[in-house]
Amino acid sequence: MTRGRFSFILMTFADNILRFYATLKIKSTLPEGVEILDPYRNKETMALCHLFYHKYYGDEKERTVIIGINPGRNGAGLTGIPFTDPIKLETLCGIPNAFPKKAELSADFIYTMIQAYGGPAAFYKKFFFSAVSPLGFVKDGKNLNYYDIRELQDSLRDYIIASLKKQLTFGINTRIAFCLGEGENFKYISRLNDELKIFKEIIPLAHPRFIMQYKRKLVNEYVEKYLQALSR
Repeated sequence: MTRGRFSFILMTFADNILRFYATLKIKSTLPEGVEILDPYRNKETMALCHLFYHKYYGDEKERTVIIGINPGRNGAGLTGIPFTDPIKLETLCGIPNAFPKKAELSADFIYTMIQAYGGPAAFYKKFFFSAVSPLGFVKDGKNLNYYDIRELQDSLRDYIIASLKKQLTFGINTRIAFCLGEGENFKYISRLNDELKIFKEIIPLAHPRFIMQYKRKLVNEYVEKYLQALSR
C-alpha cells in the first residue's frame, strides 16, 4: 500500500506469528532443574512454521484464540505448531517434514476434531491455537506444565502477560476465547483475565490429553462438545 511518499506494508496474521515466535524469550530465573523447551531456535522447525502459517494464516482476518497450557516435546515442542505432531503436519496439513513420525495424544484428538469441523483450511481460517506459555518446560527429561511448580508459575507472570498482550495485536477476537483444560489452566487464565480485562468471556474445554487418557471411549462425544462450543 502506498500513500503519498510513504509505503505501508500490511502484516499478515502469519507474519505476526512468525515474528513473535522468533523473538520469544524468558528472562526470569527459573527454579532449579527446570529447562526451557524452545522449538523456535531450531532452523528446521522454523522453516516448517513458515510453511504452515503462510499456508493457513497468510491474511489479515481475525481469529478466535484457543489457549492451551504450554508445548510438549512431541507436539509443538518439536514442530513449533500447537497440537500438531509430525504425522498430522505431513498427512493432514500437507507439509512434508523429516521429523520422526510419532503420534502425540493431544494432536490425535485435536485433528479428529479439526477433520470433523471441515479440515485444517476451514478450522484455521477461524481459530488460532496458543498457550498460556508459548514456550515449554522440561524437568528430569519429562514435560512440565507451567503450573506444576508454584515458583515457576510465579516467575513466568511478566512473560505470560507480555506474550498474551503481544498476540492480541495479531488480530485476536477479544469477545470470546477458549481454554483447553477445565482445571488449573482455566483457573489461572480466568484470574489473569479478571485482572487484565482482555476477554469478555472465556469458555473452558476438556483438555485433549485428559480425553485421550481417561475418556477415550467418549472421543466422539467430546468432539461434538468442542464443535458446539466453537460454533459460538
